[in-house]
Formats: sequence, C-alpha cells, structure tokens
Amino acid sequence: MQRYLLNRIGQAALVLWAAFTVAFVLLQALPGDALMIKYQNPDLGLSPAEIQDIRASYGADSPLFVQYLNTLGDFLRGNFGYSVQAGVPVVEQLAASVPATLSLAGLGFLAAVVLALAIAFLSSLSEFAWLRNALIALPSIFVSVPVFWLGIVLIQIFSFQLKLIPVINPPAGLGLILPVATLAIPISAPLAQVLIRSIDDVRTQPFVGVARSRGGSNAWVLSHHVVRNAILPTLTIAGVLLGELIGGAVVTETVFGRTGVGQLTQQAVNSQDVAVLQAVVVLAATAFVLVNLAVDLMYPVLDPRLKRKTGALT
Repeated sequence: MQRYLLNRIGQAALVLWAAFTVAFVLLQALPGDALMIKYQNPDLGLSPAEIQDIRASYGADSPLFVQYLNTLGDFLRGNFGYSVQAGVPVVEQLAASVPATLSLAGLGFLAAVVLALAIAFLSSLSEFAWLRNALIALPSIFVSVPVFWLGIVLIQIFSFQLKLIPVINPPAGLGLILPVATLAIPISAPLAQVLIRSIDDVRTQPFVGVARSRGGSNAWVLSHHVVRNAILPTLTIAGVLLGELIGGAVVTETVFGRTGVGQLTQQAVNSQDVAVLQAVVVLAATAFVLVNLAVDLMYPVLDPRLKRKTGALT
C-alpha cells in the first residue's frame, strides 16, 4: 500500500509540474506585455529608464529560462508573484476570490450528485417503461446544454419572468440558487449516465439475486447491495468532472456577476496579467490532481479486491 501511495503522489507531482510548465510557455507566448500596456500610458509620465527599472523589478528583462526557474522556485515556496494591474501579491487576490468559488463549486457538485442519484434511482425503480425512458434521456439533454446559455435562461425565467429570485444584490443564500443550478445540471448528466449503466450491470450479478431471494425489496437491494458496487466507475468520472466544474464555475460567476476566481480570471485575461493567470491555472490543476488522488486512494477502501492488489504491490 505504501508503494501504491508513493506512486500516486509521484504521478500527481509530475502532472502539476507539467501543468505549470505548459501554462508558463503558453502565457509567455501571448502577444503583448502587461507591464508595457500599463506603464507606457502617457498619462503616467514615466520615462523609458523608469519603465525599464519596473520591468527589472518584476524580472521581466531576464532570459526566459531564468524567469521559468525563478517562477517555479517562487511557486514551490507559495509565492505567486505580484499582479501587474492590481499591484498586490497574487496570493492576496486568490485569498479574497477562492472562498466564494469553492462554495459555489462545492454546492454545485453536491447538487449534481443528488440530482444524478435521483435520476438513477428513479429510473431503476420505476415500473413504467415510458418514465424510465424519459429519465434515462434526461442526462443526454442536460449534457448538451451550454453553461452560459443555461444561466441566462434561468435568469430570464426565475428573475425576470417569475420575479422569484432577484438578480441584482440578492440575499446570500437566495443568490446561490441559480448559479448552483447552472453548475449542477450539466455536471449531473455524465454522473447519471455512468451510474445508470453501472446499476444495470451490477443488477445482473448473482449476489443480487441471492439478496432478493432473502426477501429484500427492490429499493432495499438497490441501496444496500447494488449502489456500493456500482459507485466505483462513478467515482472515476466524478474526479474527471472536477475540471469541467471549475471551468463551469468561472463561466457561471461571469454570467451572474459573482465575485470569485471567474471574475479574477476575466480581469486578468483582459489586462494580460500573466502572474494571476499562471496562479489560477496551477490552482485549478492542483485541485484537479488532489481530487483524483483522493479518488484513487478511495478505491481500495470501497473495493476489498483492490485493497488486496495494492497490498501485493508493497
């Protein structure tokens, strides 16, 4: 088990290094220069020598490989540099933005799981073929809906038409309903699809027939025997969906005008604030890697057969 854990941690570190490197190269290849965009403004009255001193203070005049090594070293120490536009450490901007995005993403993912479970359970327990077919078709509809379009439609219906949820300065709890629904509906689709297929596969196994022969109802057998065995493939897709969840949160915050990493990213893109964009990419990659690492480590706990295999690797 120890060797298995070390292998997974090593792979996670390699993925983070690759994400940092690719982001650094792509961001450096962007046309334009955030420092020049800000400080060459004639209204500031800075001389070329003063602008050069500012570039030197940011390390922008160093060779690219030196900038890469310096930036990598700073990231390893938890120093994400300074925002060119805001003039403050990027860490401070992230500290102010991340909690709002985490609350939105967390609630969105929880709602997606509940919705996926509801669709899978109802489709499995329904005795009506038309209802089962309708529930099975729902994920295909959900997954095809663009996040930004869904957010706009929900605003139109619940804010402008029904006037149930104010879109401008809503109360804290009430203001989360539409953004969470916008995130949850598309994310729930692949979860429900995988879970429905897994449940159908597990229900054909012999142990399910044994549980039924002992007098267990369909709902009891489904919740106590089928779901635990069907949940493993769903865990894998749940980890993969984290990337889509983060991307969806960024778009959702933009649509609803919420403060968070999405708004911070939009401002950084508009101003070509490379330090902020680099930090956001690494932060998203870290979250993605940690969730998938946690999923990998949960497999042996949920499936004793995998526990024996990983134990054999130590």
